[in-house]
Amino acid sequence: MQSFRLHRINREITLHKTRLTGVDGKQIGIVDFNEAIKQAESVGLDLVEISPNSDPPVCKIMDYGKFLYEKSKSTKEQKKKQKIIHVKEIKFRPSTDEGDYQTKLRNIIKFLSEGCKIKITLRFRGGELIHHQIGMKVLYRIRNELHELATIEFFPKKIEGRQMTMILIPKKIINKTNYSKNYNNDTNHDIIN
Repeated sequence: MQSFRLHRINREITLHKTRLTGVDGKQIGIVDFNEAIKQAESVGLDLVEISPNSDPPVCKIMDYGKFLYEKSKSTKEQKKKQKIIHVKEIKFRPSTDEGDYQTKLRNIIKFLSEGCKIKITLRFRGGELIHHQIGMKVLYRIRNELHELATIEFFPKKIEGRQMTMILIPKKIINKTNYSKNYNNDTNHDIIN
């Protein structure tokens, strides 16, 4: 069973003429296919079809194995450099109890320290929709308590259906232990019923 290759090499190429590029990357010119194969074999390398759709197709003399190795190595490097951004959603209600609020706030701090985006959803049920200003107070409270740690990417101006959504992004990597100690010692919090 033959493995699939991205490029045709050596005798797999079926051309009459080709635009040939040498080992050093300099163009040799338009040459007969048999001449191109002879030049590649004379230096012990492969003739690789780089651009089959151009007129005439472009071929290059190179070590195909080394070319594939370097290509896979650069692909791995690019994957390492990519930063995956995770979005964590935390749900609140206008009537969220103080203990639940503090727990959710600690989770938000933890997620921000991990570099995650936070989507805070404030849901209204039943008659709570009439008092949407209470929901806004909850969002303002969260914003004020996390202003050192996060930047607000989106803050709601009005209610969307039965919910409000706020999105936070971390300002920098947080020294979680120091902030948690300072935050837990600060007991002067407003309680919203």
